[in-house]
Amino acid sequence: MISSYLPVTIIAATAKFLPHRQVMPAYVILIYLAAAMLFALSLKWLSSPKTARWGVLAGEIGMAAAIIATLFLPEVRHYDWIFIAFAIAIAAALPMALLIPMTAVPQQIALFHAFGALAAALVGTAEYYAHGASLGTSTLVAIGFESLLGYLTFTGSLVAAGKLQEILPTQPMNYPFQNVASISVLGASIIAGAMVVVIPANPLVFPIFIALCLLFGVMLILPIGGGDMPTVIALLNSYAGLSASAMGFVLNNKLLIIGGALEGSSGFILAMIMCKAMNRSFINVLFGQVQAGKAAKSDDIYGGNIKSVNAEEVAAILDGARRVAIVPGYGLAVAQAQHAVGQLFELLESRSVDVQFGIHPVAGRMPGHMNVLLAEANIPYDHLMEMDRINPEFENMDVVIVNGANDVVNPDARDNPNSPIAGMPILNVDKAGTVIVIKRSLSSGFAGIPNPLFAAKNCLMYFADGKKAVLDIIAELEKL
Repeated sequence: MISSYLPVTIIAATAKFLPHRQVMPAYVILIYLAAAMLFALSLKWLSSPKTARWGVLAGEIGMAAAIIATLFLPEVRHYDWIFIAFAIAIAAALPMALLIPMTAVPQQIALFHAFGALAAALVGTAEYYAHGASLGTSTLVAIGFESLLGYLTFTGSLVAAGKLQEILPTQPMNYPFQNVASISVLGASIIAGAMVVVIPANPLVFPIFIALCLLFGVMLILPIGGGDMPTVIALLNSYAGLSASAMGFVLNNKLLIIGGALEGSSGFILAMIMCKAMNRSFINVLFGQVQAGKAAKSDDIYGGNIKSVNAEEVAAILDGARRVAIVPGYGLAVAQAQHAVGQLFELLESRSVDVQFGIHPVAGRMPGHMNVLLAEANIPYDHLMEMDRINPEFENMDVVIVNGANDVVNPDARDNPNSPIAGMPILNVDKAGTVIVIKRSLSSGFAGIPNPLFAAKNCLMYFADGKKAVLDIIAELEKL
């Protein structure tokens, strides 16, 4: 993520603002080249759970090497300010790493994007005010591009974090002529940025440009609902990376250019993949548009059709099952039930039950959320099945346990063309012999609509906390 580039940004920026910039030593260039290669390998290895640990390690080694190499640039002399910045960053990062729960990681990532992008934008701002009148056109264009993406990513990421934390409403916050207003503000930002390039000596243009960029970031994310936040996070990651790449042109730092470009392109590709997974067009997500349709009322679907069970009854059903699928969702993350689910997995495996996990690409609140949770519980990678692989298997499953998932198992997306989520690919859990849904209540998911699965003839509702429910099932199953 963009915040990883902050040490290089701080050091390189310090060097840039010195009056006499020297030629970069050959050994620094070689280390930068090695770091860039490690960044590329990191992205490659992170694309698979089996090699993800190597991907993280490659990225860490590459970034550590880049930081150390940048410290040894001949023109870097202000080590006092650099290490003060490091100390502040460490003091802020340690509590975030140790105290923030897994369920809040999406918000944390959004904040990382916010402050990483802000750092890039501030570097561009400082460069403009330090040398604006003497800078070439290409550098001024890079500063404008860097500042536009950096400032809008800063405020946009803060809004996204607020929605994820439910400080702001998770539902789309629409207002009349919102698309016209957003495009107008964006157009005004671009015009102001062009004026910065044409008349860099004007002291009033750049503050107006900054204000418009900050405003556009807010307007861009406010109309987007919580259900689209995984895509928004990936998109903001892309913007932040492109801002870092532009910063590399401003600072004449090739590592920032390469690293930012890698992050920008990978974030954009991921956002497109997430849109496909939700059957949403990229433009609709970007401008906060939802599909037309009207959801049925909860009473019409649930009235008299809900069948609830307890732990003893669920254990009896599992005792006779030979093939079981477990579908995790955000509720599992909230309940911190991953380790309990891991215990249930081991218990069922010891009874010669074939257990698989169905992973929807947008389950949770960020890409890969469920994979991370299950990896934390040491669930073997070969038991994690993506949607396309496990969907044909549900018809052969004796039991499917849905823990905390809602919209991603809603059959209305498949069967009801008038549903607001019509066409969104789902996990076809309703085709299994028996479906057991673990939820605290019948509350709706991010989409805000009822789920006909809960009232299906083959569905049993276990109303309880996700972790406690699984532990109680384990206790009852061990008695049989």
